[in-house]
Amino acid sequence: MATVAVLALSGSLLSACSGDSGKPTLNWYVNPDGVDTFKEYAATCSEGKDYEIAVQLLPASATDQRTQLARRLAAQDSSTDLMNLDPVFVAEFANAGWLAEVEGDLAEAITGGEYLEGAAETVLWDDKVYAVPLWANTQVLWYRKSLAEAAGLDMTQPVTWDQVIEAADSEGGTVGVQANKYEAYVVWINSLVQGAGGQIVSETEAGRDAKVELDSDAGRKAAEVIQKLADSKAAQADFTVSNEGTSLGQMFPEEGPGEFMTNWTFVYANYKGLVGKPGGPADEEEFKDLGWARYPATVEGEPSKPPIGGIDIGIGAYSENPEEAMEAAECITSTEAQVDLAINDGLMPSTNAAYDEVGASGEFPEDLLDLYRTSVDEGGPRPKSPFYSQISSAVQSVWHSPTSVDPDSTPKESAEFLADVLAGRSLL
Repeated sequence: MATVAVLALSGSLLSACSGDSGKPTLNWYVNPDGVDTFKEYAATCSEGKDYEIAVQLLPASATDQRTQLARRLAAQDSSTDLMNLDPVFVAEFANAGWLAEVEGDLAEAITGGEYLEGAAETVLWDDKVYAVPLWANTQVLWYRKSLAEAAGLDMTQPVTWDQVIEAADSEGGTVGVQANKYEAYVVWINSLVQGAGGQIVSETEAGRDAKVELDSDAGRKAAEVIQKLADSKAAQADFTVSNEGTSLGQMFPEEGPGEFMTNWTFVYANYKGLVGKPGGPADEEEFKDLGWARYPATVEGEPSKPPIGGIDIGIGAYSENPEEAMEAAECITSTEAQVDLAINDGLMPSTNAAYDEVGASGEFPEDLLDLYRTSVDEGGPRPKSPFYSQISSAVQSVWHSPTSVDPDSTPKESAEFLADVLAGRSLL
């Protein structure tokens, strides 16, 4: 109760603040990616308006971002006008009544084909639109061309996790993944399970009565892949605490053949900006050795299910300026903003129009942009459930550490625990 009271008080103090002009301030809570571009568009989208947009920084991890926003919204904080949301939290927030519905022409544009199909799907709940896609993220397989060639791996054809692990192992290379005990590890597990034709849970519209499906052939195949990497020489030294950033430096080491790495779209812009600098390719010639391919398949002959991520802009249901917040959301998700986020920060667009402009800029190879778009539309979203945070935490608690994953026990144990958590029989 004390926490809620403090949050309610802080919310009222924030909402009472105005800029020097006396205009109301719309608080935009953002994740740490692309902050400079966010600040630029906060200023641009405030020009000539009856409001000003102020950028408020959220914590680095998606889990901590959710916690902060959920606490504010549960306290009906009127100062939470706009917020950057990991797509998996849209269903939870919408179901709780914390997000304003997006209606009219903007909603029709989102559902009518102007947006990538995979991006549009992330903002739907109960057949209504509750957020605006800003960027649409996905993972691809990044690799050193010389490493793949030395291992005899034909990267013009779909490759499997088994093939990638064996290729890296045979040549003294490594495989970079995200296997720390956090959300991105669930992203990997979910894509492995879906790539084997299964799901972590189904019938999510039933809420706590969703059907848990981890104890399945697909769950066991996912566990086999994790176990194989953990037991191989291709596992990186920090495997059990690895995240999106830790494996970046393994692509262009001072010694050794480099790596295969599954990671998000920011990777290309990251390495392009590090040519000749620590952590990046030594020169332009080495940068040309960077390759990319579709996310590895869990099962040979079956299409992979690349992860889908990104950021959606939600409008707080308790904002004192809902019309202004909706107008601001449309501005900060404009084609121009999406193009700038792609070129400046490597965060790829959610609309087809913005993708076309990014392609015309010449900043990215055409085949890479095509790979991104295909991966978003054909990828595998995480379960869309108002109880997703519990689902994710329950999976993490059993599947971590990845070095202890066992196909004979982990899927069954995690399915039982997740079912108990959803039913209220066990606590996280």
